[in-house]
Amino acid sequence: MKQLVLFSFILCSISINAQKTWSSDVAQIFYTKCATCHHPSGIGGFSLQKYSEVSPMANAISDAISTDKMPPWPPSKKYQKYTHDRSLNDTEKQTVLDWIKNNVPEGNPAQTPLLPVFPEGAMLAGGDLTVRIPKYMSKASIGKDDYVCFSVPTGITEKRSIKAIEIVPGNRKIVHHALIFVDQTASETTDSTSGKCSSPGNPSTVLIAGYTPGATPVTFPNKEPLKLGITMEAGAKIYFTMHYPDGSYGEFDSTKVIFHFYPKDETAIREVSAAAVIQNWNFSLPPNKKTAVSASYKALPSDISLLSVFPHMHLLGESIKAYGISPKNDTIKFIDVPKWDFHWQDFFFFKNIVFAPKGTVIKGEGIYDNTSDNPNNPNNPPITVVPGLNTANEMFLVYFHYMIHQAGDENYDMESLITASLNEALTIDKSILKVFPNPLKDKCQIILPSKIGELYNVVIYDIQGKSIKNLIKNQQSNSKEISLIWDGTNDNGEEVRKGIYFVSVNLGGTFSTARIIKE
Repeated sequence: MKQLVLFSFILCSISINAQKTWSSDVAQIFYTKCATCHHPSGIGGFSLQKYSEVSPMANAISDAISTDKMPPWPPSKKYQKYTHDRSLNDTEKQTVLDWIKNNVPEGNPAQTPLLPVFPEGAMLAGGDLTVRIPKYMSKASIGKDDYVCFSVPTGITEKRSIKAIEIVPGNRKIVHHALIFVDQTASETTDSTSGKCSSPGNPSTVLIAGYTPGATPVTFPNKEPLKLGITMEAGAKIYFTMHYPDGSYGEFDSTKVIFHFYPKDETAIREVSAAAVIQNWNFSLPPNKKTAVSASYKALPSDISLLSVFPHMHLLGESIKAYGISPKNDTIKFIDVPKWDFHWQDFFFFKNIVFAPKGTVIKGEGIYDNTSDNPNNPNNPPITVVPGLNTANEMFLVYFHYMIHQAGDENYDMESLITASLNEALTIDKSILKVFPNPLKDKCQIILPSKIGELYNVVIYDIQGKSIKNLIKNQQSNSKEISLIWDGTNDNGEEVRKGIYFVSVNLGGTFSTARIIKE
């Protein structure tokens, strides 16, 4: 009997020790995958950074994660790999669900990972051209979104090559998404009154960038071995399509886009094109039915390197897929979105450049749900819907960033090259903690205010909220001030790239942060 009791006690102890807690297992997942939208200044509408914020919403979070509604990541991960994937992997998903199932234990608050930091303004330093929409008041009432378009002159008098594009919302709490087009012929006009404008009227007006909450600037590799750019013609206009969500009525916004150009004398820049390669403007969606729509682009006239893909439908979209069929009859996978969500559109940059050889046929397939079972259907009862420029119409488009292929393109690690180029241009702001020298070349000293006897943790994060290096973990302070050295390396001892990093401190449950730039 004693042995049975002892055995039961051991099993219970193992179960308790293995139990997932907020501080030890779950917080870091929320920091990386949820907090980009759900932080105090984010569009998520509520913060999910602290245990006190997350635990009361456990049931709703469980439903959202179980159905893959959150975090929003429309593409199928089984079809193609992209840079900066914000979806939960299987282990992360199960960790959070197990934690919720076990009644959301907090664990030791002093062991909670350090909070990530999210820039309020522009991430990139300087910029060569800033184009801003006029101050605009959202007309999005309860149950009704507001979609408006602005055509704004650039004022540039000579052709330039774009290496980075940063979209900065004027009011992050109400900008659900913004799509940025270059109107090379200056033919577009502003529509800020209909509330239904979501696309340009001229097919030559090209989509080049998009903003969704948590997005980083569109930064092309712009250092050796790969320098890419998009041409902006003299006299071009910038065309903004803005989406303000329901309930934002009365809030003001003045979103801007900042362009970074190559120097005028820069050489060896490979031209990137952006176009809706897949288009269909000749379909009709009858009421109370699901309808399949397809389109294709004839055989490519030359070898092409594809950098990104951006599928586009409106509110009746159910699913969309794009792929290529090579001359050898191989399938080249671009994107598969099994559950289309109009609110989470973006350019998805491939993890590695995708090669489409000469003769490849580009194809697209979509399903539209024009029934009353579709909660996004703008018409009740459903009516016949045809292609058009307004949100109540429909579209079937697939955009790509692409360029003429060169041998070895498909071997480039785009995530690494984009991150390196992004870090080159990041801004500096004032630190709340003492960090010097800042910027650092070899190492820096970090001075932390402290309280004797309390546990403290110190972590270095990158700009995407990923933990780079644990400087201190669960140590007890024995002074009123702590001095640490960061040598610019990660947890593997590898030197990190140039750019912006954040030192985040948890002292007995009190958090503080500082920004560091590495040269």
